[in-house]
Amino acid sequence: MQMRACRWGLALGVLAVWPGLAAAAELDGSQLSVLWGAPFAGILLSIAVMPLLAPMFWHHHFGKVAAAWGLVFLLPFALTFGVGAAAVNLVHALLAEYIPFIVLLTALFTVAGGIYIRGNLHGSPGLNTTILAIGAVLASFMGTTGASMLMIRPLIRANDNRKHKAHVVVFFIFIVSNAGGSLTPLGDPPLFLGFLKGVDFFWTVSHIFPETLFLIGCLLALFYALDWWYYHRREEILPLDPTPDNRRIGFDGAANFCLLGAIVILVLLSGFWKSSLVFDVAGTEVGLPGLVRDIGLVVVTWVSLKITPTEVHVDNQFSWGPMQEVAKLFAGIFLTIIPVIAMLKAGVNGPFGAVVSAVTRPDGSPDPVMYFWATGVLSSFLDNAPTYLVFFNTAGGDPAVLMTTLAPTLAAISAGAVFMGANTYIGNAPNLMVKAIAEDRGVKMPSFFGYMLWSVAVLVPLFIVMTFIWFR
Repeated sequence: MQMRACRWGLALGVLAVWPGLAAAAELDGSQLSVLWGAPFAGILLSIAVMPLLAPMFWHHHFGKVAAAWGLVFLLPFALTFGVGAAAVNLVHALLAEYIPFIVLLTALFTVAGGIYIRGNLHGSPGLNTTILAIGAVLASFMGTTGASMLMIRPLIRANDNRKHKAHVVVFFIFIVSNAGGSLTPLGDPPLFLGFLKGVDFFWTVSHIFPETLFLIGCLLALFYALDWWYYHRREEILPLDPTPDNRRIGFDGAANFCLLGAIVILVLLSGFWKSSLVFDVAGTEVGLPGLVRDIGLVVVTWVSLKITPTEVHVDNQFSWGPMQEVAKLFAGIFLTIIPVIAMLKAGVNGPFGAVVSAVTRPDGSPDPVMYFWATGVLSSFLDNAPTYLVFFNTAGGDPAVLMTTLAPTLAAISAGAVFMGANTYIGNAPNLMVKAIAEDRGVKMPSFFGYMLWSVAVLVPLFIVMTFIWFR
């Protein structure tokens, strides 16, 4: 009994000091050295370089590498700022960012993986371009992750009798996993955060629709020309098609479409539903709408696994490998990014003050050109959702003003965060997931830097043109 009382006393003591620890753990980015960003740079370099230098080691131990970089940040942080501060920041990264992120991705990955588009589509330039266009439309209504997970498998299967198909997946990432999600808050997490901050649901579609149409239209035209060139080369079509033509086009596991609708409703509900009930966990506020959303998403995932016939998963070659890769790598990214975001939030007083100062004109007014490029470049390497919030707040943070007087600035921030997430594999979560699925299906994808050569050659010139037309 005495031992039990001691345990209860210790537990109550810890709970009693949590609020104090949370207050002490408020990270002042202006007081941090830029060296605190080294673990984040390390995990990015590992993702970029190790698959090239040590592919077998990386394939078997990428999770350990991500965990190691997380500890390289967390242990010195605990020694410098205290165990309480480290624990509170870890809890915040888990509850406010990583868990909602990974729960949503897992739900979309599972539900989309339970839908099998049967029959053999033949990957001609016209068909491939049509699939990319359909995916771009779906992305703004079911999210870039949902559209990517639904469309990537049939697209790969349609091209499994082609010699060259990596370019098909690269353009899929450009169009479906990124640009297509720019029109509604359902499309991409940065826009959803803007919606939660007070930006009208239809504001984005009314203000960056021309930019989106231009970017997607140009990408589809470029893709068609490139795919036509590959398609008409000698020996491009393999003599044996791995997918037989003996099944009619249709859907197996169609009940999962209802579950996709449930995911959309849960995400929308968490944005529209306002509740004063908030749970404080070590200084991190967990609201009732978000809690209901995440529990609902876990239930949707479980239901999908229960109702989806085994044959559908077999036909889809469904495996948890791609999801595990994304979950492990982004766990390291979300942890090591903590000081980087804090330094950016410090504004002109932080180590990255030059970046924040660059988006303001000499007269003190915001410069849409610089907001577009600063948001975009950082979104290429950091998580684009917090990057959007940093520049949203830098521009004043008042949604009423940003939607009216400063509408060009908000449009630049929104476009930069969504469009330029396509610049690297880690700019947006679906990028890495699509890459993992493609490689799991035997597609030889470009390396981290190889992919960036594609984005610099294809996307950056289009962004420059857009700058002169819309963001001057």
